[in-house]
Amino acid sequence: MSTLIKCIFIVICCLISDPRQACPAAFITGSGCSVSIPGYLAELAMVYEKESGVRVAVRGGGSLQGLHDLANNRVDFAASCKSKSPDDPEDLDFTTVAWDALVFVVHKSNPVNTITPEQVRDIYDGRITNWRQLGGPDLPFKSFIATKMGGVGESLSQMVLKGKSVTKQNNSILLSSSVAIWEQLVEKTPGGFASSGFSSARKRNVKMLKVNGVSPTKVNISTDKYPLRRPLYIVMKKNTRPEARRFLDYVLSKKGQGLISSYGMVSLSEAR
Repeated sequence: MSTLIKCIFIVICCLISDPRQACPAAFITGSGCSVSIPGYLAELAMVYEKESGVRVAVRGGGSLQGLHDLANNRVDFAASCKSKSPDDPEDLDFTTVAWDALVFVVHKSNPVNTITPEQVRDIYDGRITNWRQLGGPDLPFKSFIATKMGGVGESLSQMVLKGKSVTKQNNSILLSSSVAIWEQLVEKTPGGFASSGFSSARKRNVKMLKVNGVSPTKVNISTDKYPLRRPLYIVMKKNTRPEARRFLDYVLSKKGQGLISSYGMVSLSEAR
């Protein structure tokens, strides 16, 4: 069997089976948060592979998918921007590894630069249907939302919507997809709007709106000047394999945290 075929076989085993039984010790798997993976996890995993010789396979799908995969023994760890809830299994450990922020993204051509939490509430309540209402062009409003908003939805509900969940309105387009798809749609849609995470949105060709006049930058997030800071987690089972635990230790180490900072994100030590 060729090396390539062996690698493909290992990946398939790890993604459809219990990794503790199907995968060799030098292979760990993860899935989840569409903000964390492009923000830091994909790059950091590649560095860890080179340094340790342990292969790290990571796929997206969103925080809810990652937690589901982990609970069902399909992966060794989940990346999440959603905090632990009473519905999550007791044996899941949520470890904060970096800081992100809830952001609101629009098309690059949109002249609107700033928004307030009250205006965001009006958007998700369906009261804002044209960009003229925010000082922008005469353009229909297209808010991209999903059937399951995951970590972004949790942050939006807790930080802005006063506990309410996002529901379909006349100004919204309902999708069954993750943050990555919302961002891509905003890139292509002049009247588009979506909530997202700083870590992934900064890599897209979109405009991140200021909130109350404060830009979502690394400095403003680290100093808590930008008002919507939130944690990013790596989640593992309490009885996880030692190989997976060593990966988490690396992420939390001085080297790992330095890499997270070098990627343009806020490391644990930088948050004040």
